Formats: sequence, structure tokens, C-alpha cells
Amino acid sequence: MRTASAAGARTGKVVHGTGRRIRRATSAEGAGESGLAKLIELHALNSFGDMLITIALASTIFFSVPTGEARGRVALYLLITMAPFALLAPVIGPLLDRLPHGRRAAMAMAMLARAVLAWTMAGVISGGGLALYPEALGVLVASKAYGVVRSVVVPRLLPSRLSLVKANSRVTLAGLLATGVAAAVGGLLHLIGPGWPLRGAFLVFVIGTLMAFHLPHEVDSAKGEQRAVLHAEVHGEGPHLIPHRPEPVKASLRTVGPSVVLALRAMAAMKWLVGFLVMFLAFLLRTDPIGGLRPTLALGLVALAAGTGNALGSVLGSWLRTRGPEATVTVMLLVATCVTVATALWYGVVTVPLVAATAGMAASLGKLALDALIQRDVPEAVRTSAFARSETLMQLSWVAGGAVGILLPLNGVLGLSVAASVVAVALLWTVRSLLRTGVRRRPAAPRVA
Repeated sequence: MRTASAAGARTGKVVHGTGRRIRRATSAEGAGESGLAKLIELHALNSFGDMLITIALASTIFFSVPTGEARGRVALYLLITMAPFALLAPVIGPLLDRLPHGRRAAMAMAMLARAVLAWTMAGVISGGGLALYPEALGVLVASKAYGVVRSVVVPRLLPSRLSLVKANSRVTLAGLLATGVAAAVGGLLHLIGPGWPLRGAFLVFVIGTLMAFHLPHEVDSAKGEQRAVLHAEVHGEGPHLIPHRPEPVKASLRTVGPSVVLALRAMAAMKWLVGFLVMFLAFLLRTDPIGGLRPTLALGLVALAAGTGNALGSVLGSWLRTRGPEATVTVMLLVATCVTVATALWYGVVTVPLVAATAGMAASLGKLALDALIQRDVPEAVRTSAFARSETLMQLSWVAGGAVGILLPLNGVLGLSVAASVVAVALLWTVRSLLRTGVRRRPAAPRVA
């Protein structure tokens, strides 16, 4: 009894000390006072739950099929991942635009919906029937809706000592760390039974629902903000002109400003590259592994490199002090292009993991810069729709890259040459736009009404 009591006390101290260190890290540089720390912790919990659901579905829906059926199953997977965005852009984005004072409730509902769906799937996952597909689709829709609202909330909780890029990177890095922990926990729960990761996700999302309502009131408050709408420019000369309200124009991605459009193009190319590498290398390394390695070892090496690069991009974003996200996203595309070209020229055991790591890092850091530009330049009234449309474009680009990766012949040099050509064209277009746009050092001041 004494031994058990001492062990319990030591465990309690470790847990308490770990909790204090986590809270200290999330609250650094004013994040605790502004409320950003609570959002970081909520996003970590969100990523934890999403990973548990992914682990539960992985062995049932996507990977428990013969190799000969792999391409058809992957194509179905691509269609499933696209479906949430078909709803997100035209429906969820504008709907959330009309809820500027209900952001906490929106995030809580996204958590609660996934909790209900996780519990429902836990009862039917062992059969692996078609009933799982609409439920998995519902989880994806709720997850993406949460992501859009979370991106819009960050500026309302931004500490004065942090830039938007650094704040976004902290949120993303917390999610990545939670995903890594959840992978281990989910693997252990899966050993008990296929439904246990989903039951764990149910508990996580119930806690997340409660945490969403405990976010600071600033998340729902528009106090001190001006409601901005997009307007046409007023033409005229001289101080004698009488001010008048110009006619509004329809909001679209082309009206959000040249910097955002530049970043969208660059990020679309990087997402295309990531999707291409995921699908192309997944099939190529099964039949022709690099360096004489076993197929599983080669795939594991590339996957580890990609995950490391993704985490590195978030870490770099947390250290980044630049106020020019336009330059950041352009440099990331330049680095990705150079490494892809090098891999096409010297395809091998060193360059293939390197291009996977570089693509992951560039996409991660570039996405942080894109989010910062949308948060900086897009008026509040249409920001949620802008995020929804941005997410849709990113996913479309990923799917397009994956489709090319599936269709191309399984030849490493040929595939990487095609990828290098695509991102090189995108780089030239982006550099041209950057030279025209320049790098702005101050936040935009959109016309308000």
C-alpha cells in the first residue's frame, strides 16, 4: 500500500509539473493575458481528437484492402476529402460571416458534432460497412468548420508582442505535438478494440465543447471593431467633393487584395506538390523502393521526413519576426522548387526524403503566412468566407496534385521532373506578382462603412 501510494504521489507530481510547464509555454509573450493560450490548448485538444478518429478509420476504410484495389480506394478517399469543402465554401463560410458574436458557440458545436459522430461510429466500425462513410464525411465537415472559425478568432486574441505569423504557428505547433501524442494513445486504444479510439475521441470532444465556451469573451465581442465591407473605389478630384457611400461590389477572392492573391497562388502550388508527393511516392516506393530499402522502410523514412518538415515549418513560424508574409511564402516556394529540381536530377535515397521534408516545411510555413495575410488584409465582414474559399482552393490543389501522382507512370525521375516543372512555373508567376506588389510592412486599412 505504501509503495502504491508513493507511486501515485510521484505520478501526480509529474502530471502536475507537466501541466504547469505546458501552461507556461502556451502563455508566453502575453498569450496568457490575451486569451490566446486558451485557444492554443483548445486546438491541441481538437487535433488530439481528430487523430484518434483517423487512427480508428485508417485500418477500416482506407488501408484494409488488397493492393490491386489501392488506386480505386485512394480515388474514393480524394472524393471524400473534397466533399467537406463543397459545403464549406458556399454554405458554412457565409453562415459563419453572419455569426460575428457566436464564434465560441460555433466552435463548441463543431466539437459536439464530432463527439456524437465518434460515439455513433464506435458501434459500427467493426463491420466496416458503408454507414461509416457519411459519418466520416460529417466528421470532416465539422473539423474544417472548426478550422475556419479558429483562424478567424486568432486576431481577436492576438497579444501585442506577437505577430500573426508567430501566433498562427504556435497554434499549429500545439496541434502537431498533440497529434504525435494522440498517435501513441490511439495505437494503444486500438489494441483493445477498433472502437476504443473513437470512444476516446468522444471524451476528448466533449471536453473540447466545454473548453470552447470558456474562451475569452473577446472571441464573441466586436467592441472596438468597425464592420468592414468591400467597396468600389471613389473617383474624383479636389477637396470640395462631398463624401458619399460608394456602391458595394461583390466580395470574391479577387477583391481581397494583391498580397492575398499572390500567397494563394504560391500556396496552391505548394499544396499541389504535397498532394503529388503523397500519392506518387506512396505507389512508387512500394514497387521501386529507394536505395535498395524494403518498401515499408522506404515509406516510413519518407513519411518521417515529411512529418519532421511539417513540424519544422511550424517551429520556424514561431520564431519568425518578419512582417512581410508575402516574402515568406515566396521564399518557401523558391526553396521547394530548388529541392524538387535537385531531386529530379539526382533521384535517390537522400534526395527523396529531402524533398518530402522540404515540401512539408514549405507548405506549413507558407500556410501560416497566408493565414496572416488574410487576417491582415481581408475585412472582418467577409474574412470567414475568405478562409473558407482559401481552404477550398488548398484542398483542390492537393487533390489535383494527388490525381496527377496516381495517373503518372511509376518512374521517379519522370514524376519529379513533372513536379519541378509545375512549381517552377508557379514560382515565376509568384515572383512577378511580388515585384509588382512589393512587401507591405503595415497592416491594411480596409475601407469601412
